[in-house]
Amino acid sequence: MTLDRPPGVSIRTVRDVAGLAAVADYFSDVWQTPRTAPPYPAEVLHSLVHAGGAVHAAYVGTRPTGASVAVFGPGGDTYSLVAAAERGLGLAVKQAQRDWALGVGARTMRWTFDPLVGRNARFNLVKLGATGTEYLVDFYGPMADGVNDGDESDRVTVTWELGELGKLGEPSPPYEPGEGDRETAPATHTAPDGGTLARRDPDGRRIWCRVPEDIVGLRAADPDLALRWRRAVREVFVAAFAEGFTATGMSRDGWYTLTRRATA
Repeated sequence: MTLDRPPGVSIRTVRDVAGLAAVADYFSDVWQTPRTAPPYPAEVLHSLVHAGGAVHAAYVGTRPTGASVAVFGPGGDTYSLVAAAERGLGLAVKQAQRDWALGVGARTMRWTFDPLVGRNARFNLVKLGATGTEYLVDFYGPMADGVNDGDESDRVTVTWELGELGKLGEPSPPYEPGEGDRETAPATHTAPDGGTLARRDPDGRRIWCRVPEDIVGLRAADPDLALRWRRAVREVFVAAFAEGFTATGMSRDGWYTLTRRATA
């Protein structure tokens, strides 16, 4: 499956040293680190490519506008170590990763993302049709980049079944299945802003959990409040995942849907 790309955008696999250095610079700009201390140095990217991994980059002309790094892992899985793109290009970058992974015989791709970044959750769970399968508390430890500094690095692992196109390339619906039941479900937790943080339906098959509208901006403006959001959402997710829930949806207004299959 080949997706349409915005005019003037090209995507290619990057193997040369100069191209990998440009990708490293791009990641520095995204994560707001000095270019002398990128989150993924060019020599690391070169080693990953040499070991059989893949670096893909999107370009407008010669300027990188998105990039991703993936490796082939145990059991036939692939792991996306990092991905970032300008608005409107994320789907094309992930499609390039998917095509590469299928070409090396993989059927599943996994990666992690910050659960408080609602737009990323919606892209992963709704646009791609992946599933949040694991909650990782303070996964990276302290991070000193310009995006994550001062917060704890909780992450959700998503699993993307590559053979199931699902919603890939389709417009994101404004609502998730069952979202209409959210407002009538009993509240279980209060958010740091005083509103409802989480609700659970009476039959125990769905939990809804809210995240702040802009956690990156909140971290910069009020890091203490951002950290309270982190720990509040963590409490809901850790308990839910321990009960067998997975993250399956994210609404436009910032509510996760966590679902659990009925037991026989």
